[in-house]
Amino acid sequence: MKYLYSLLIVTFFSFLLQSCKNDEAKVADDSIAIKVTLNKNNNTQNMPYVTASGKIEAENSANVSTRMMGYVTKVHVKVGQKVTAGQLLISINNTDLLAKKAQVDASIIQATAAYNNAKKDYDRFVNLFQQQSASQKELDDMTSRYEMAKAGLEAAKQMRNEVMAQFNYSNLKAPFSGEVTNTFVKEGDMANPGMPLLSVEGASRMQVTAMVSESDIAKIHNGMSVKVLVKSLNKEVSGTVSEVSMSAKNTGGQYLVKINLLGTNTSVLSGMFVNVQFPIKNSTINAAESSKSDKILVPQDALIKQGQLTGIYTVSSSNTAILRWLRTGKQFGNQVEVLSGLSANESYIVSAEGKLYNGAKVQLAN
Repeated sequence: MKYLYSLLIVTFFSFLLQSCKNDEAKVADDSIAIKVTLNKNNNTQNMPYVTASGKIEAENSANVSTRMMGYVTKVHVKVGQKVTAGQLLISINNTDLLAKKAQVDASIIQATAAYNNAKKDYDRFVNLFQQQSASQKELDDMTSRYEMAKAGLEAAKQMRNEVMAQFNYSNLKAPFSGEVTNTFVKEGDMANPGMPLLSVEGASRMQVTAMVSESDIAKIHNGMSVKVLVKSLNKEVSGTVSEVSMSAKNTGGQYLVKINLLGTNTSVLSGMFVNVQFPIKNSTINAAESSKSDKILVPQDALIKQGQLTGIYTVSSSNTAILRWLRTGKQFGNQVEVLSGLSANESYIVSAEGKLYNGAKVQLAN
């Protein structure tokens, strides 16, 4: 028992000695100021803007369908395959068209023979009439016969053109260069007129369709440069407003705006969701709106994460670091919107040459 008490006493004094050493180290650390770099929100960061959600889509997109009924004999492409304009995509059974073409070819041969015979008779009666060996009535009858034969041949040729045009709907081709995004049929399925068989999107040019509220649509115009944040890639892309709808009748009270993306690459795909930032000049809004529209954006690297809390270090009047808890909003590229906890013109620490903690002495780096 005495041995146990002795052990507890030794442990207690060891703990006190270690605490004193930690306090001394803490005092020593406090005496050394940590060099930090500050940043201020400037007018460019706080420029008023309108934000809207949207989705990326191809400027050129089409659902390929047919005007005839028949069984699909061959699907020549797969989803994700690159195609060029005019490339064969789907073949549909055209046995009935081949039969119609044979009939039309036969009628053209018959009409051609009738036309040639009528033309010879017409030329002969013209000569006879000039020699006063045929009456005007006989020439008129022969002229009428010749014109009818000529019209019959032209009708047969036009019927052949109609049949040949139907062949275009049995061999469906790509309307433009792009990528196959979906196929709705397989070999053996019945294709019906107007039914989508395959979809193609042009992969070279992308655009964003965004919905803007009625309170902000008047501030947006064609040609406006915007910033587009692709959420899944955490990537910022530049764009230009190309279309602004002035009616919200069919869009649920919001207005459709289209933005052409600039300098996109293969990582930006159709269907990705984005946030669009429309910069608004101060002259377009009054002072009350300006105070509501100003946004505070801070670098994501300057934020401190502790569980569900987000904070940032500021500097007190006594040159010590103060951890300020924030309420954050949307993310734009590598910057995050601060909704509360930091004023627009307040300095904050963006980097430090040591480990910061609440109350640590700091000094500005040169």
